[in-house]
Amino acid sequence: MEIFLKIVLVVFSLGLILVVLLQRGKSAGLSGAISGGAEHLFGKQKARGLDLFLQRLTIVLAAGFFILALVVAYFVSR
Repeated sequence: MEIFLKIVLVVFSLGLILVVLLQRGKSAGLSGAISGGAEHLFGKQKARGLDLFLQRLTIVLAAGFFILALVVAYFVSR
């Protein structure tokens, strides 16, 4: 059981890395961070289509990774 959970944890971590790398950058370098960062922060630009899907998938994978990490740590410490 412990080995299976570790394999699933590795799959979740690789999926999370892949999804984060697939997402488009939100600003254009330092100038975008200074001038246009507030627009992205306060939600004036909504994500649609693939960007929205990748954002939601990132949240699901991150939550799954967090929960699995806690479960694996529990089983290892027993």
